[in-house]
Amino acid sequence: MRPAPTLPRTSGVDRPALRDRGDLLVLAVEAVLLAAAVVVGLVLNRRGVGLHADAAPLYATWRPHVGWGTPLAVLVAVVVLGPGLRWARTARWGALLAAGWLAAVAWTLSLALVDGWSAGLTRRLTPQAEYLHEVPGVVDIPRMLAGFTDRILDLQPDSWSTHTAGHPPGALLVFVWLDRIGLGGGTAAALCCVLVGTTAVVSVPVTLRALGAAGAARAVLPFLVLLPGAVWLGASGDAIFTGVVAAGLALLAVGGPVAALLGGLALGFALHLSYGFVLVGALAGAVLVARRDRRPAALLAGTAGITAVTALFVLAGFRWWDGYGRVVERYYQGWAADRPYGYWVWANLAALLLSAGPVLGPALRRTVLAARVAWWSPGARPAAGRPGSGGGRAGPGPLARLTARGRELAALGPTVLLPAAATLAVLTADLSGMSKAEVERIWLPFVVWLLIGAAHLPGPARRWWLAGQVLTALAVNHLLFTVS
Repeated sequence: MRPAPTLPRTSGVDRPALRDRGDLLVLAVEAVLLAAAVVVGLVLNRRGVGLHADAAPLYATWRPHVGWGTPLAVLVAVVVLGPGLRWARTARWGALLAAGWLAAVAWTLSLALVDGWSAGLTRRLTPQAEYLHEVPGVVDIPRMLAGFTDRILDLQPDSWSTHTAGHPPGALLVFVWLDRIGLGGGTAAALCCVLVGTTAVVSVPVTLRALGAAGAARAVLPFLVLLPGAVWLGASGDAIFTGVVAAGLALLAVGGPVAALLGGLALGFALHLSYGFVLVGALAGAVLVARRDRRPAALLAGTAGITAVTALFVLAGFRWWDGYGRVVERYYQGWAADRPYGYWVWANLAALLLSAGPVLGPALRRTVLAARVAWWSPGARPAAGRPGSGGGRAGPGPLARLTARGRELAALGPTVLLPAAATLAVLTADLSGMSKAEVERIWLPFVVWLLIGAAHLPGPARRWWLAGQVLTALAVNHLLFTVS
């Protein structure tokens, strides 16, 4: 494995001070973006523009409040910021993952309980627009799958509710299956969302360690535990989506064909949880490129898993591509027709900041710097066309060039490739116009991979950035009443 890149020294320049100043400058830009999104959102709402978000850029309402989850959230944060950070550096790996998951569950539940047990958990998934509204009507799963696409469009007697119509049938199936095994109702569904969504705290570090970045895995884990996006993980269907995607990518990273097949099955099912998860392909590609062996068996096994799940849905009567076409029509039958693209295309990024936390900008900046150093460091880019390397005077063939390019990208390492892939996915979703508002929860499956960039932050500064994450989550949860 290549050692982690460091910034080159420059004579007469205090590089650490310069880098810290750059992080603070990015933080200032984030503050300006957020302030602009809030002020413009207030103005547009007062003018009656159809933002359909009272606390734009978040889909929430202004409601300052406290709850009995408040002291619990503060307690969890203090423990993680204090002894937790020190312990994470030296703890046994298995114990660290278990403790990290339990801490994430405690953090997510405590934030939900700021709104109270009923409003924060039990009734969170029961409104008419939510999946649980449809569960009692699904008495025949094969029949539901066969006729699912026909019920996507609105303004017909048997139209699906908003969330069910906006996703492939896998999302509804999850809650139907929970009901079938005796975990029906709002409380059980909400707790399942929390328990599954927080497994990303395990899956992301496992992925990094499997790809040879064990130190980064330990550095990133506290940022995943105290994720501001936990406000929406507890509880929404997107929490389950986040856990499934993260588990699929971890399985793709860990080793042999069997794990890759299981990862493909998970990612294939994820594709039938949300149409937007076609963008997870960028993350899957980053994992495969970063794998140290880069044998085709993992790619073939993963592809077979995705294909198998897709085939099962097709045999049951649901075709992903047909459903997506109907969803685009349904999307513009609702609020999306009113919500102005000119506001949301940049205000979405402000909402993303509140979900990922203020560390996002500095973390991505550090990732870019690390990529630049790794790319230009000696030996990072193999020379093409040299004698004996693939073609002599004629130069290397297409396969040799592709292989060389893959080696160049792999040299960047998973702590660069994975945040870069997540950034590409988020920007594509944003520019598509199919993500106007509510991205603070919709993009959670990508947020957990964006935060890998925090591994590039200097060790002494991480505690302060993590404290900023905590303050962001507490501010959002106590000033606003968020909607799943």
